[in-house]
Amino acid sequence: MKYIKIKGTSLEVSNIVMGCMRLNSLDVREAQHHIETAIAAGINMFDHADIYGGGECEELFSKAIDMKSRIREKIIIQSKCSIRNGYYDFSREYIIAAVDGILKRLHTEYLDILLLHRPDALMEPEETADAIRSLKKSGKVRYFGVSNQNPMQIELLQKYSEERLLFNQLQFSLVHTPLIDSGMAVNMQIGQSVDRTCGTLEYCRQKDITIQAWSPFQRGFFEGPFIGDMEHYGELNNMINHLAEKYEVTPSAVAVAWLTRHPADIQVILGTTKDSRMLEGCSGSWIPLTREEWYGLYKAAGNMIP
Repeated sequence: MKYIKIKGTSLEVSNIVMGCMRLNSLDVREAQHHIETAIAAGINMFDHADIYGGGECEELFSKAIDMKSRIREKIIIQSKCSIRNGYYDFSREYIIAAVDGILKRLHTEYLDILLLHRPDALMEPEETADAIRSLKKSGKVRYFGVSNQNPMQIELLQKYSEERLLFNQLQFSLVHTPLIDSGMAVNMQIGQSVDRTCGTLEYCRQKDITIQAWSPFQRGFFEGPFIGDMEHYGELNNMINHLAEKYEVTPSAVAVAWLTRHPADIQVILGTTKDSRMLEGCSGSWIPLTREEWYGLYKAAGNMIP
């Protein structure tokens, strides 16, 4: 397992993260085994959100690992808040209450990381920054970040917050590549050249913000896995299978390796509840894809390399 040192912090995080969005589909014993499998594979970071299972996923996680200090100190727990019933909420009152609920469900005194879950168009940055300040001062949250935000959204909040925003969780996979598409086709009159992310990838690298890639195996917005989908991604799957054979891993590992190969030190969130799929994904932590292989996969996914 490869680990990433987060600049300006004491955090050293695995580049593969166990996503807990579907954890409540397991019973306590199954969840315990799944978490233990992740830890044994080298994963030390776990991603939650208050909306996952309506809070059930956090509760089950706590029960599964019997949240004791000897266990808590060995793992990094991240959770997210701000998605409510059909709207987003970055208000101080909601953020503070949400974190209190998260801590209660997880049976822990602190979160290592809190992400603000998607942008709130009605954000009042001074108020949101005050919530961050309060959570840091109280010891309830150690580090902060965002999800699905562009550079100016981050800058607006950062203007008022003394706490550096360290993470940005974004959809990114071999078949969802807006983060890099326009950079490949600068100043060209084609659809790929349209900048849909406002230079988010480059901005995050400049600011030492770690990108966390969610949905690494899905096409579209949860439209189904692209791995094995020969109808829509035949050429891509043929190349993935070839590389899987070369590196003696599974296709899932190759899909993960395409993300971890990027020099931005991207973390990949694996949301599977199957032990075998998680271990397959973990195998992609260190695979040294060559430039030719990396670009070849990008092109096989249907993208243009001018």
